[in-house]
Amino acid sequence: MKRINLWVIFVVISMLACNSNNKNLNVEVYETSAAGNKLQRIELSENNQAELVIKIDPEKKFQEIIGFGGSFTESSAYLMNQIGKENRKKIVEAYFGEKGARYSLTRTHMNSCDFSLSNYSYAAVEGDKELKHFSINEDRDDIIPMIKDAMAISKDGFKIISSPWTAPIWMKDNKDWKGGKLLPEYYDSWALFFSKYINEYQKEGIDIWGITVENEPLGNGYNWESMHYTPEEMLDFVSNHLGPKLKTDGHDVKLLGYDQNRDELKEWVDVIYKDEESSKYFDGMAIHWYASTFDYMPEALSYTHAKAPNKLLIQSEACIDAEVPHWKDDAWYWKKEASDWGWDWAPEEQKYLHPKYVPVYRYARDIIGCLNHWVQGWIDWNMVLDTQGGPNWANNWCLAPVIVDPKKDEVYYTPMYYTLAHFSRYIRPGAKRIGFESNDNDLMLTAAQNPDGSIAVVVLNMQIEAKTIKLALGEKETSVKIDAQAIQTIIIR
Repeated sequence: MKRINLWVIFVVISMLACNSNNKNLNVEVYETSAAGNKLQRIELSENNQAELVIKIDPEKKFQEIIGFGGSFTESSAYLMNQIGKENRKKIVEAYFGEKGARYSLTRTHMNSCDFSLSNYSYAAVEGDKELKHFSINEDRDDIIPMIKDAMAISKDGFKIISSPWTAPIWMKDNKDWKGGKLLPEYYDSWALFFSKYINEYQKEGIDIWGITVENEPLGNGYNWESMHYTPEEMLDFVSNHLGPKLKTDGHDVKLLGYDQNRDELKEWVDVIYKDEESSKYFDGMAIHWYASTFDYMPEALSYTHAKAPNKLLIQSEACIDAEVPHWKDDAWYWKKEASDWGWDWAPEEQKYLHPKYVPVYRYARDIIGCLNHWVQGWIDWNMVLDTQGGPNWANNWCLAPVIVDPKKDEVYYTPMYYTLAHFSRYIRPGAKRIGFESNDNDLMLTAAQNPDGSIAVVVLNMQIEAKTIKLALGEKETSVKIDAQAIQTIIIR
């Protein structure tokens, strides 16, 4: 009898212990902070009196995530050829390796762009309407090898979106790399150009997942390669030339329209998504952030999703522009020092959209805001630049997450690299954004459930004091301390 009673007591105590343990969330926490953490795994807080509460709700599901990443530009690829083999390998691993950022969505350019060493086209022979002399040889020394190195390192693979900055100048009305329009007599030739590009890259073993019709169709002030479209002109070109050509040639690629700043997105959406017929060749919209790297324009994003809920919405380019990189100065990237082009050049009535702003916050805040308003992928611009913010034939200096000094064979991983990795490493392709509730308006956050069932919660604390958060999922909870001026990714397994 005593043995039975002891056994019952043992079972009851064990059950109570299990139930007690079951109330604790199984989490891993990674932090990047102004204090010096760089995607550092941190210990959980023992403070159970947290006033800040975040409740995660996996039952509320939103858009599927395509991925995060950066761009293979000629400038970046050229620099990768200039540094030592060991550092080249480390950079590729940092972006695409299992222990790195695990980039899953990338971009590259067709023909040259501002972040090329010079102007060039794959269709350089004037009057060659059938593109018999089409060649991607310009990419064989730099861009293609960099992509192949990334493919060799990436376990899960990554998607590539390709964008043209301009057609060859002989197809344009102004015969110039900058500005101008595509002449109607070359619409079919330009559509053929896309098809040939996809074919030639396939021969190299590189699949192109998506294309945009034109990078920045509204132009760039005639500062570097560009070609102009109105929404109606782009719709005409895609509906009657590019879309049918890609279909006839059997190319299963995503075709994205617009590909410029969010402030004029609604106008383009209204034209291209007018009805089923107008939108049938478009798989979605690509957007940039340069109209304001402070205001992520949630109304425009939500409007676009509501107009076509089944179409893609992908941020295809972003960078800290109008700046020369600060070399091995982590503190600068956490200070309110950086400005964008609009600080000096925006019209007076738009100056408020271009304040000085902390570079890390620009990235984290924009990605979180985009995800919470239906964006499915977020792509940074150059992966690698030098200490000048180039090379760049247009002298359009910018920042990149990784800066190199080829002469000294040195590499600097800026805080922006770690900021991007908080998303790309832990929110994987196929994840679904999920619901959350927070009682703290100072924190920005988003949450997504990965295909393996794990949940990634990304939290941004822009305040000058640390905060303790009670994170709850159903009946389970845990306390997490986030440092002042920090970004955290919390993984719930």
